[in-house]
Amino acid sequence: MPMLLAIEQEGRAAPLELRIEFLNQLSGGYDGLGKLDEALAVAEELVALGRRHGHNGAMAKGLLRKAYMAYRHAELLDAHQLTWEAERLANQTDDVELKVRATIAAGDAFTEQGNFPKALERLQSAAALARKHGDPTQIVMSLNALVELYGQMREYDKGFETLAEAVAAAEKARSPGRMSTLKHAEYSLAAATGQYQRGLKALLDSLAIERSIGADSMVAYTLANLSDCYLKLRDYANAAAYAEQSIVAARALNDAGLEATGRLNLGQAYLATGRLVDGKRHIEAGMSAYENLGDQPELQAVLVEYGQALERAGDLPGALRAYHRERKISNELFERRRQRAVLDLQEKYETEKKQRQIELLRSENEVNRLQQRVWWLLVAVFALASVVVGLLYRKVRHTNAQLHEKNKELKQQSVRDPLTGLYNRRHFLDYMRTTPQALVQAGPDQCGALFLLDVDHFKHINDTFGHAAGDAVLTAISNSLGEILRETDMIVRWGGEEFLAFLPSIPRSGLDEVAQRILSGISAVAVAHGEHRLAVNVSIGFAPFPLSCGGVALPWERAVNIVDMALYMAKSHGRNRAYGVLGFADPAQVCMEDIEQNLEGAWRAGKVKMSVVLGNQASAVQAA
Repeated sequence: MPMLLAIEQEGRAAPLELRIEFLNQLSGGYDGLGKLDEALAVAEELVALGRRHGHNGAMAKGLLRKAYMAYRHAELLDAHQLTWEAERLANQTDDVELKVRATIAAGDAFTEQGNFPKALERLQSAAALARKHGDPTQIVMSLNALVELYGQMREYDKGFETLAEAVAAAEKARSPGRMSTLKHAEYSLAAATGQYQRGLKALLDSLAIERSIGADSMVAYTLANLSDCYLKLRDYANAAAYAEQSIVAARALNDAGLEATGRLNLGQAYLATGRLVDGKRHIEAGMSAYENLGDQPELQAVLVEYGQALERAGDLPGALRAYHRERKISNELFERRRQRAVLDLQEKYETEKKQRQIELLRSENEVNRLQQRVWWLLVAVFALASVVVGLLYRKVRHTNAQLHEKNKELKQQSVRDPLTGLYNRRHFLDYMRTTPQALVQAGPDQCGALFLLDVDHFKHINDTFGHAAGDAVLTAISNSLGEILRETDMIVRWGGEEFLAFLPSIPRSGLDEVAQRILSGISAVAVAHGEHRLAVNVSIGFAPFPLSCGGVALPWERAVNIVDMALYMAKSHGRNRAYGVLGFADPAQVCMEDIEQNLEGAWRAGKVKMSVVLGNQASAVQAA
């Protein structure tokens, strides 16, 4: 950056091609220093320069820089659109290096979407173009991206084969930096296949290379990966040592995200060795940094790992608090995605509405012309005109019938989840707001019921087998619920890996039986995915509905919240089980606010009557 800034005045006044490349490098330099506002401003300048001169290469480079920064801000949809537009423009130039980089970026975008076939096609095209051009650096770049994709696709043999070709190209290019990058790719493949010693050697080799060339930023990330590797090997002393080194290196680089990763690794090492206070302090500091960076998806994943670590350390209350924080972030992310989907749907609806209005105007004009012709025909021959009018009337009726069916189809789509075909959360909320609770059949022996289900270890399924496997699991569970429950019961895709079942009428004594049927029915499902057959379990929270305290029915929102707390108890007490809230103690001694703050504490104090239903081999019912 000092060298770039020293020639900035000269670079901005250079001939067009040199000016374009200067701005491209300047934006990349600011990006590398974490000065994203400055990097974005230069990228915008580069795009504007390309538009002003009709230069596709300049626009493509600027859009790629903008895409990288959108990715750093976790704005994936914007990053993908920018990347694909950059690829389109790059392919209209003769710049082979730009084409290779843009094609790799497009392939990475498809990988992030989980669209592996398109990603594979793009990255193989980039590798073929690089081989044809003969530049070993471009070959290494494209093959490295292919290695990462094969790792995500779990095609590890192809990954190692491609890695060998990339290493040969890096040796030919005499590029220690690229060789170091490939060592990290080797570590990823080795860790995924359980070859931790091979992965450790690759990282140590990478560290030696990076220190020999003074690549401080690469050293910092390698130290963090070494800490993570030693955690996997359960060598907590080395894990802590390398985590501390990565924190120091990250501070020197002013890289808050990397420092947060180092603190999380250090905290996990401390928790594993029984230093709970120090471990929690470092993990909380790391999560606070992620919050400041606005990286909620990473924070959500960290909270799950934090909760699991606290469970292993025996701190169940702390684990429960971590899971609650994770659930809050999950709901916020779901709401953001829902709002984005609603905006997209509204935009699509407005576009279709305008198109329908245009078509309606055309139809009205056609009707006017037809009416004039009909009047002339009436004068000439009344009988023939009658026949024509009759045909037109039938046509209008047919059009109206088609419009009616289309409206019904649109309404159906607005209340259904596209993956599972179940009702969506919006439909359930609308239903509960417009349906009086009195309509639910409730009495001494009969009641309604709410069951909230969460798929156990769903993140592990996604991380291990891919999001396509996760979608297959969700679809299989929705089908199984349709078989277990009745047609009159409402089954809802509540969000992510959660499902909600609303039973309008059920014997009050049959709540545990329904919970047992759901646990057993879903455990019996084997989900086929590729060569694997996945077995899944769920945790459940349930309660009768309406849920009353002292003869007064709670609002449905509070009932759902209490069921959600019962679900968390099921998760925190071992999963694959159901916790049901059956009723409350003497209303004079019960404070609903206290119960909603700490359901388990209220249960232990005898203020809440609960039922516990175990899944799998236990298959038992406990009540208290």
